[in-house]
Amino acid sequence: MAVIHISAADASRDFPALLARARAGAEIVIEDNDSPAVILRLSAERSVRLLSESLRLAKEHGSNSTLDGGFARDLEDAINGHPEPLGNPWD
Repeated sequence: MAVIHISAADASRDFPALLARARAGAEIVIEDNDSPAVILRLSAERSVRLLSESLRLAKEHGSNSTLDGGFARDLEDAINGHPEPLGNPWD
């Protein structure tokens, strides 16, 4: 894996290109004299669990919880009340 060292000023000029390189497997070290370095790289794990995974785990652990109609309404209200459109983090 390539390790790229870049200044914070240079990183801010073309951050989308740095993201593309990180997605391709590079590790980006963003350095600034006044602050600790920031490392940009692919995450080893997904940061969210799909609802289907949660339901499977609940069933495997013998949970007797149910998702009633109120849950669906609450979830829809939360999504509709979000200040900006929610995108798929995996796109």
